[in-house]
Amino acid sequence: MNVEILFEDKEIIIAKKPVGMLSQGNRTSSMDMVSYLKNYLYSSKGAKKGEPYIGLIHRLDRPVGGIMVFAKTPKSAGILSRQIQTDQMTKKYQVVLTGAPAEESGILTNYLVKDTMTNLSSVVPKGTAGSKKAVLDYKVLQSKRLNEQIYTLSEITLITGRHHQIRVQMAYIGAGVYGDTKYNPLFTAYKGWVDMGLFAYHLELNHPITNRRLKFQCRSEGQAFRFFD
Repeated sequence: MNVEILFEDKEIIIAKKPVGMLSQGNRTSSMDMVSYLKNYLYSSKGAKKGEPYIGLIHRLDRPVGGIMVFAKTPKSAGILSRQIQTDQMTKKYQVVLTGAPAEESGILTNYLVKDTMTNLSSVVPKGTAGSKKAVLDYKVLQSKRLNEQIYTLSEITLITGRHHQIRVQMAYIGAGVYGDTKYNPLFTAYKGWVDMGLFAYHLELNHPITNRRLKFQCRSEGQAFRFFD
């Protein structure tokens, strides 16, 4: 899989994660972004003492491609993590939905609980033990009907960053993400890989050392987005 480096200096790397690649390693032998970037630094910058440092700041689900920021020093990792905690980092997604939200735009607020046994999250009543508040802002960009099915291209800005948040919240209002075999009823019977209509296309952050505002965008990819070409 090809990882595109969008920006790099002594403190951070901005890279485009391919669809199907893990953000961080798991128990499998599959390549992940952290390992890939460590190998990249080692091979491109020359051998140095010890293993290169790559700090994971946020994650994208394996079926989701898009822009991610990684820290090259522990100091920068701490500063970037605080930006997320204090809402200074902006993450926007382009999403293809099956169905359409009742309103053209709005803010969704739900409470989610993650089941660690199934690795699934669900919407629960406020105050449920272990639940976390999940908030996102959505805007419908375009809708199209094909073979009696409505497809909606939307922009979603994450206010919080919860497990499978976009996928869970949009499915809960009856407009699930195209190709989502975990939460969208139109796809849950599918076996194997399905190209998901969810892409992290826009990222804004303050540089951890200079504090300069950085903005990055890249084109959404995948079969689902071709509905709107």
